[in-house]
Amino acid sequence: MKNILLITVIGVFIISCKNTDSTKNEVQLKYPTTKQVDSVTDYFGIKVKDPYRWLEDDMSDETAAWVSAENEVTFNYLSKIPYREELKARLEKIWNYEKIGAPFKEGEYTYFYKNNGLQNQYVLYRFKNEGDEPEVFLDPNTFSEDGTTSLGGLSFSDDGKMLAYAISEGGSDWRKIIIMDAITKEIKEDTIIDVKFSGMSWKGNEGFYYSSYEKPEGSELSAKTDQHRLFFHKLGTTQKEDKIIFGDKVKRRYINGNVTEDGKYLVIRASISTSGNELYIKDLSNPKSEILPIIKDFDYDTYVLDNKNDTLLLVTNLDAPNKRIVKVNASNPAPENWIDVIPETKNVLLPSKANGYIFTNYMVDAVSQVKQYNYEGKLIREIELPGVGTASGFGGKKDDEIIYYSFSNYITPGSIYSFKTKTGESELYKKPAIDFNSDNFITEQVFYPSKDGTLIPMIISYKKGTELNGKNPTILYGYGGFNISLTPSFSITNAVWMEQGGIFAVPNLRGGGEYGKEWHIAGTKMQKQNVFDDFIAAAEYLIENNYTSSEYLAIRGGSNGGLLVGATMTQRPDLMKVALPAVGVMDMLRYHTFTAGAGWAYDYGTAEDSKEMFEYLKGYSPVHNIKEGVSYPATLVTTADHDDRVVPAHSFKFAAELQAKQTGNNPTLIRIETNAGHGAGTPVTKTIEQYADIFGFTLYNMGFKELPNKQKIKG
Repeated sequence: MKNILLITVIGVFIISCKNTDSTKNEVQLKYPTTKQVDSVTDYFGIKVKDPYRWLEDDMSDETAAWVSAENEVTFNYLSKIPYREELKARLEKIWNYEKIGAPFKEGEYTYFYKNNGLQNQYVLYRFKNEGDEPEVFLDPNTFSEDGTTSLGGLSFSDDGKMLAYAISEGGSDWRKIIIMDAITKEIKEDTIIDVKFSGMSWKGNEGFYYSSYEKPEGSELSAKTDQHRLFFHKLGTTQKEDKIIFGDKVKRRYINGNVTEDGKYLVIRASISTSGNELYIKDLSNPKSEILPIIKDFDYDTYVLDNKNDTLLLVTNLDAPNKRIVKVNASNPAPENWIDVIPETKNVLLPSKANGYIFTNYMVDAVSQVKQYNYEGKLIREIELPGVGTASGFGGKKDDEIIYYSFSNYITPGSIYSFKTKTGESELYKKPAIDFNSDNFITEQVFYPSKDGTLIPMIISYKKGTELNGKNPTILYGYGGFNISLTPSFSITNAVWMEQGGIFAVPNLRGGGEYGKEWHIAGTKMQKQNVFDDFIAAAEYLIENNYTSSEYLAIRGGSNGGLLVGATMTQRPDLMKVALPAVGVMDMLRYHTFTAGAGWAYDYGTAEDSKEMFEYLKGYSPVHNIKEGVSYPATLVTTADHDDRVVPAHSFKFAAELQAKQTGNNPTLIRIETNAGHGAGTPVTKTIEQYADIFGFTLYNMGFKELPNKQKIKG
């Protein structure tokens, strides 16, 4: 690589990690020097330096050399952690159990996903008749030698005879679509390329709809993608002949098209940000029909749940922050004609449909409550769930009298249940044979006040018998944005953490969707500081109630949650011992200039909106708030070189600033996964290695010379 000499090594840092027996391990740590350039941007007359701007160029040899040099330092440090391999062995052992997804029927076949244990990707199987030996239908593990090419979605034609499936290479959001005869498994036609943020929806067997951007100039991993378009691919034609259905005359960042189950309508959702959408419909039974707007407003989220002939069932938060279900005739679908079917309640609604029924999955303080209604809004029954946690699924086609749902919480591995829609009978369908005993653990929900007095729920999970003495290694995990809800779910990695005596705590911060639109709005733009205050207050609650102390607390989050960690550790570096920001949005002045980042402006605002918005963003932007002379917590930044959603330059610049300004002995490292993306489709082998490093780094910097459960892990 050119200019490798630019990455020189200077400075020797001694990292002293306190141990439980008061002895010290010392690891010599030498950081690469990251060159600084004279890059300045003027915002409303205020000049802001950007010395590491050159790291935004993901195509340069200099950036590649920097990545290589940083990884060498990081992995050399991680290799010295005495129990890193023990953690890896335990992760492999607990991960190695058969995982099976809920079955679904397409044409004459029933399909299901299965992973034998440590396979990098799930395999899609099928059988024709109950009792038949399932055959492998699609095995993504054969897509590439290293397991980094994954299945990125699939769609069958209505009769199940044709299939379109997308693949992601190296974790990129860019996809390729492959068309297959589902009966013979023969690949048909040429591969459709350069597809991004797209579903696939068939119009009979004629062809399918998909969405994409024009390929950007320069780097496809970081260049801005702004204008989404909906295409129709007709079988037997080339991609160049694909017709633009929507998006050529209007600028929208996200467009999705799907055909209703009966094939009658094409439904189009279009938006300029990650929140709020226009909604359109086209009658496919009439070739001369126009695309008709249902709602042309970006302030609300609305979508079609189903239709019954010409009657549409819509889910909306228009005049209902917690969502409601309405019905309207497709010939005149404007909001003034909407009639409530299931009105808004005090709890957030997440509905699904199957067999002519509506299933309302309500979030009650982030915990599932499910009810069954008919299409007229009559309550059929409340569904008794296996426990307190998260139920998901309850979806199916009109003819499916048996549907499936999964249930889990932070200490209960996900099990699949069958449900008979006519009788309400629910039975256990598949329970995982995992080497983890839930009976040995406890999960509890608490409510604590944030800085402004708002009560925030938090679920805390840990091993029974844990003494609340302030010395328990604790990971505080958060997100707080984009209307995304953190509901209780089981994680193999968190199970290993709790086995070690670790506490895992998840607060439901403002900015999320746990309490509807108002809760989301309360953590956006000029109110974003609420999210950080909620997270800080969660840490203070854990410390005040002796779950842990600052010396044993780690904070963790990914993507928008990486921003959360970056902002929290720069505002309150004294509060935690370890910080673990993953694929974070760290440069709040420039995030909107990369890939689809401009679509996040609904949550963040941009530095170009106004001087006030610029100053607010600069006030918490992690890259811009690292100060000289401050001792920041031990930090392991994680990212990936193929992340084209939150480009790795965010993490690169943050790590460079930390390494240049850190005071004291806490290490500031960046672990850069190669040939990987934002997270989806990451091979199991890479995931296991990453979490062994994350947990090892965390415990080591909390002062543990050996694993805190006092017993050696055996693989």
